[in-house]
Amino acid sequence: MRFGKAGRVVTAVAALGVSALALSACTGDIAANEDVDCTEYEEYGTFDGAEVTIGGTILDLEADRLVESWSDFAQCTGINIEYQGSSEFEAQIAVLAEGGNAPDIGIVPQPGLLARLAEGGWLIPASAEVEANVDEWWSEDWKQYGTYDGTFYAAPLMASIKGYVWYSPTQFEENGWEIPQTLDELTALTEEIAASGEKPWCVGLESGDATGWPATDWIEDWVLRLHGPEVYDQWVTHEIPFNDPRIVEAFDAVGEYIKNDDYVNGGIGDVSTLVTEAFQTAGLPILDGECSLHHQASFYETFWNAEGGDDVVVASDGDVFGFLTPPATAGDPLSVTGGGEFPVAFRDAEEVETVRAFLSSDTWANNRVSLGGVISANTGVDPENASSELLVQSIEILQDPETTFRFDGSDLMPGAVGADSFWRGVVAWVTGQSTQETVDAIESSWPSS
Repeated sequence: MRFGKAGRVVTAVAALGVSALALSACTGDIAANEDVDCTEYEEYGTFDGAEVTIGGTILDLEADRLVESWSDFAQCTGINIEYQGSSEFEAQIAVLAEGGNAPDIGIVPQPGLLARLAEGGWLIPASAEVEANVDEWWSEDWKQYGTYDGTFYAAPLMASIKGYVWYSPTQFEENGWEIPQTLDELTALTEEIAASGEKPWCVGLESGDATGWPATDWIEDWVLRLHGPEVYDQWVTHEIPFNDPRIVEAFDAVGEYIKNDDYVNGGIGDVSTLVTEAFQTAGLPILDGECSLHHQASFYETFWNAEGGDDVVVASDGDVFGFLTPPATAGDPLSVTGGGEFPVAFRDAEEVETVRAFLSSDTWANNRVSLGGVISANTGVDPENASSELLVQSIEILQDPETTFRFDGSDLMPGAVGADSFWRGVVAWVTGQSTQETVDAIESSWPSS
């Protein structure tokens, strides 16, 4: 799954004949539940035999939960919803759309990709019902992420907060380690752990065709914390070049951690293993005491259970927990990066917009959050519905008007950069290329228009 960037999957629907893609399918065939109370779904009407296909970036356990989140809606409205996911999203969705083979709804994980699809003329603008939900339940910033050239195309779906540093509360307590409050304190903690003879950080950048994206999350966090939201925005929109000295500084600061054989790759190997270790499994050495720190988003909670076992407890007094990458200076305003998905429509039909209206509602958001593993920036979500202390905290952060939130930078950049040269660039950088050569190459790839 992707959750922002994770797992970068495209949706192709087998029923539409897209056999070239290896699909991981999770269909909407749900056994009828005779006890469903359809009262809260009456506003959506009923449909006789209507079918809606959805493709997205979500696989495995999270795909099962996604299907469950709309099962009552589907039963009450009579809309048969079929979901399928693939691991080739960025590479294939535009091709599918151009060939008329896209699913009815595609859960797009990048505003930059949404813009590309809209520019191609393949997307259906969102209905008034979808827009009304967004105006009620989401901030103007989130609405803009689903807008291209003045036209509103898609509501946000789920969300994530990037920049958590996962750790073992027990290990911290046993060693007397404190949660760092500044970047300097994070460096000091890293040095202290390394001095004990252990490699403090475990990192995995492998993600199929999207290998490298976890390193871009590091860079984005450090740009925001070192230089603030204005510089971050200028970087993402190319008002300053990708090779600006402030971006170089962020790269070098991150490189002090993930290009250092003394600091990575705990429980896995040396720096060379960063590009071969799957992001899904990279944090697991923490459970065995072989690693102490893992930089990954809120959505990583799912992988502790999916990969580490069902008995892993995510809590401040549990097996694993997370603290946010600290600010550069103590007392700086809370600034976080994050991601989300946007259900775009490729077919203009009442049943398609009815499904999209439901997915943009507070009802759906609470349904999905209650099933566990994810969060939403929908302001109608009750944080207490979240499945862990960390996710409750994450929703409260997103709902706090004092939080400075910035969408994942590479997801906002043009696809040629954010989903291509930036990913490839950080892989080359981790494996030995200099910072200056890396940022210069990425800058040269930026589209001229």
